[in-house]
Amino acid sequence: MEPRSLGGPQDATGARAVDDRPEEFVAALDSLASLRVRPEIVVEQIPAPQRLAPFAHALGARITELDGEEEVEVASGRFIVLFDPAGHEAWAGTTRCVGYLSAATDEHMVDDAMFSEVAWSWLTEALASCGATCHALGGTVTRTASTRFGDLAGPEHSVDVEIRASWTAEDTALGRHLDAWLEVLGNAAGLPPPGVAMLGPSGPVDDGN
Repeated sequence: MEPRSLGGPQDATGARAVDDRPEEFVAALDSLASLRVRPEIVVEQIPAPQRLAPFAHALGARITELDGEEEVEVASGRFIVLFDPAGHEAWAGTTRCVGYLSAATDEHMVDDAMFSEVAWSWLTEALASCGATCHALGGTVTRTASTRFGDLAGPEHSVDVEIRASWTAEDTALGRHLDAWLEVLGNAAGLPPPGVAMLGPSGPVDDGN
């Protein structure tokens, strides 16, 4: 399957007219819209926060898998762009990217003392490999183990990972930043590298040949 291109950007600032958007912000949205997303990830525009910055844009992402005939969500996330043309002291810049994701993961991961560091490295390495130049990067990695009892539906034991992060973009090529965040989402969901298919216990094979 070929990667899908995101739809064209729409105004996400509520009452503010599209024509009032700064050129830098429009260029950033154009970069987001030009990104080709791998087919396992569904990305769509969602309502953007209205009070965090003069201009904002938000995208939601999800990954599902089939459990029999039922489609089950295994990971979801959000990618939010906040833009203040006057600059923001706490951001040390004009454009702040905010990411959040939640994914079900291997329950043995919760006992791995290095898992949080590994999960955070997914983001730092993805930003670098995608050429997403940024600074003032910060965030958290949280692991949650749950055990269900009685009639509550779902697996008896489950582990979820949540990653929250924000950083200041140094250019308007925000497609690179979104690409990096979707790579982290795919890692959290256990997706194979793009172009590789999982065929049961035999492991991954290159589906391009």
